[in-house]
Amino acid sequence: MADFDPGPPAAVARHFARVPSYAEFRELFWHDWGPVFYRGRLNRTARLLAIASDPGPTERIAGRTLVGDAGQRVQGLLTKVGLTRSYALVNAYAYALLPSRAQQAAPLLSKPDHLAWRNALLEMITGPQLQAIVAFGAQARSALRLWDDKPQVPVFEVPHPSSRNPKALLDGWRDAVDELRRIVTPDTDADPAVPNYGPKFLESDYAPVPARDLPFGVPPWLGDDAWGRRDKPRHNNCVERPSTDLRNTLVWRAPKVGL
Repeated sequence: MADFDPGPPAAVARHFARVPSYAEFRELFWHDWGPVFYRGRLNRTARLLAIASDPGPTERIAGRTLVGDAGQRVQGLLTKVGLTRSYALVNAYAYALLPSRAQQAAPLLSKPDHLAWRNALLEMITGPQLQAIVAFGAQARSALRLWDDKPQVPVFEVPHPSSRNPKALLDGWRDAVDELRRIVTPDTDADPAVPNYGPKFLESDYAPVPARDLPFGVPPWLGDDAWGRRDKPRHNNCVERPSTDLRNTLVWRAPKVGL
């Protein structure tokens, strides 16, 4: 039987259940779909902690963060660093933020109950094996800077994987990979020959989300949208929000036979 994620440790699950209400701010988020909390190891064994901006539609289907196109880019970065499992991925917000509302939502990061809950989570899932922290994008940077008691490990603030400035993304990620390779102990099953980023983002810079990060029973192609990136017309995510109903409808497509 393939490996899969059995869910968070009991104490972390109880903490997830205590996430502060977003109801007052529901107009700033895809609120009705509920929260998406994490992907990876939450048992304090992670060598790298990454904080991202917010989960998207593919993440809502998976029940895990960073699973869609952006997540597969992040998995590619982890692969280049030499990590196949020893990471924990979480978000600045537990709910998916409407991109146009980012500025309005920013004060929520420092709201006392949200701040206390998020920092308590970060402390619960990090331990003595942690060697680095990566913040993807502005919201993650803000959340990380609000973590007063963060571990004394190197911190990398890099562009979000969905950045519309590909040069800045590649330059930032390339430099981070160089540094992280000197800091983070690779997993024993990692491939040390994976090249760093070049001048353009290539399909080889993506990596599929491993089954061990996903719940039991999801289709085997979830977390690997290479087929969609090859399709015509190209689509980078298997799950989308249709323009006719951005808040309450998701469209999920499976790969065509033979792709």
